[in-house]
Amino acid sequence: MRIVFLGTPEFAVPTLDALAAAHEIALVVAQPDKRAGRGLQLQSPAIARRAKELGLPLAQPAKIRDALPQIEALKPDLGIIVAYGKILPPQLLRIPFFNVHASILPKYRGAAPIQRAIESGEIETGVTIMRVNEELDHGPILAIKKTAIGPDEHAPSLSNRLSKLGADLLLRTLAGDMRETPQDHSRATLAPKIEKSEGEIRWSDSAGAIYNKYRAFDPWPGVFQGELKLIEISPAAGSGVPGEILSIDDGVTVATGNGALRLILLQRAGKSRQRAAEFARGAGWRVGARLE
Repeated sequence: MRIVFLGTPEFAVPTLDALAAAHEIALVVAQPDKRAGRGLQLQSPAIARRAKELGLPLAQPAKIRDALPQIEALKPDLGIIVAYGKILPPQLLRIPFFNVHASILPKYRGAAPIQRAIESGEIETGVTIMRVNEELDHGPILAIKKTAIGPDEHAPSLSNRLSKLGADLLLRTLAGDMRETPQDHSRATLAPKIEKSEGEIRWSDSAGAIYNKYRAFDPWPGVFQGELKLIEISPAAGSGVPGEILSIDDGVTVATGNGALRLILLQRAGKSRQRAAEFARGAGWRVGARLE
């Protein structure tokens, strides 16, 4: 088949690779290069880099509408979109577009399904192949593949697994009968974009809720308490008043609203990372004191 592919981050790369090996890629469309990092160097998104490596035609329009004439002139059989980052205009949907979405739809519609599933304490997620319509992650479903979420699994690991599951499922779907099933919209939940402020934790929250947030918000925005970033933590035994330091040995155990957490590696804003026990000694922390 002759395919137009829209995608931007690393998550979309396995699907592009799989399609390029089995079909004709008429055009790859990715978000424009952006300045990032400390030196604000201009950086290409992962899909743009991969398209160049594969020798595929590439467009990086500021607005997807700018690429409409080019896409339509190619007369593709269909389009594939994977984490492109923009809603498609109705004119483009004259071409049948299919999406690889990183959740079991209709749950977790939106920009951050992987992180929101982990944050919510889900033990299972998956990938969905759906036909795109004018509403967000709303179209009919062609296929779903489920997978367990490990109790200590972080977003990058889960994203990597789901990206490969999605690529394989899409290829098998395109080779099948492509039967569609409408979503049950009454069961829909949303997975909105993550804001930096969401990384702030409260010791009054449960240990499970904080640990899920820690796993979900890796690597960004991380979890923090004021200016103190919790680089590495784990669940721990114990209970007490929220924020109470229960023990200091090779780590620091802190009580939460329900249960306790072990602080292993910490970082103060603008400073180097430190082992929690070393940080505690320097900060004058004592067993029985409360962290606010």
